[in-house]
Amino acid sequence: MSSVLTEICPHPVVQAPMAGGVAVPQLAAAVSEAGGLGFLAAGYKTADGMYQEIKQLRGLTSRPFGVNLFLPQPETPDPAAVGVYAHQLAGEASWYETELGDPDSGRDDGYDAKLAVLLDNPVPVVSFHFGVPSREALDALRRAGTFTLVTATTAEEARAVERAGADAVIAQGVEAGGHQGTHRDVPDTDRSGVGLLSLVAQVRESVGIPVVAAGGIMRGGQIAAVLTAGADAAQLGTAFLAAHESGAHSLHKRALTDPLYARTELTRAFSGRPARALVNRFLREHGPYAPAAYPDVHHLTAPLRKAAARAGDAQGMALWAGQGHRMARELPAGQLVELLAAELEAAR
Repeated sequence: MSSVLTEICPHPVVQAPMAGGVAVPQLAAAVSEAGGLGFLAAGYKTADGMYQEIKQLRGLTSRPFGVNLFLPQPETPDPAAVGVYAHQLAGEASWYETELGDPDSGRDDGYDAKLAVLLDNPVPVVSFHFGVPSREALDALRRAGTFTLVTATTAEEARAVERAGADAVIAQGVEAGGHQGTHRDVPDTDRSGVGLLSLVAQVRESVGIPVVAAGGIMRGGQIAAVLTAGADAAQLGTAFLAAHESGAHSLHKRALTDPLYARTELTRAFSGRPARALVNRFLREHGPYAPAAYPDVHHLTAPLRKAAARAGDAQGMALWAGQGHRMARELPAGQLVELLAAELEAAR
């Protein structure tokens, strides 16, 4: 690993910042305490909500940790398509006895306010998803002593990350669970994602900054593979989804290894942006018709997903998961980090 990453996390294991209540302070603290890099997800939270979680995490560990931000999104190219989708979801709202959400609930995720908090109260690491932050923002964070990472899904995007001045790039393969961190949402490229090993090799030859590999990694042997391919560390999301400290719903955790959910698929059904989830009824029925409209669709379906969870109905939930979900291990997060490190050493 690069010397800076080694100082941040002795083991080359980064816990992905899974938004939606999964990456809670307890999970991040357990990972960091075990020698990995724990992350909080600021996505969908208010600036104050993010700040309160940072304070809670600092009370749980003195080890380095990270916070992830979503970049503001451009206007939806076809707002009328969101209205059509809302009409198609009317039956879901009736079934779950709830109202659809307001698709116009905001496009910037409180980005400026969150960035201001992180500059006033610096944290060791900040990562970005859904685009490239300005050089001014990255330089300001560097002056505050913060190490910055930005997600890329192609070598071209990785070069843009380096040009902007980020300290490292997260190379996210198409195998990854949850949202693909593409810099531009182009529907024509929905089926053209690059596999992780190929992506890491391409990114390694394209940039001179450290590379963190993400996508479908569940075992230490896979971490060894991406390190051999040129990565400096590995980011794991689904592997930590089932951890004891994870804030994921119990139905979501159980679904990872339930034979009923045999595969994952990239879908726009829940948020309007390509994201990998376990195939359930909602995805099958609505995925083919969901428009390219993030975060409009996310806001629209949020009450449905919450109502499904309250009803104990996993068929209506967004069961984010990477392609390696069947290899999930329900362990304490710290124990999982130690096991991954041991498997990595054995593979080496």
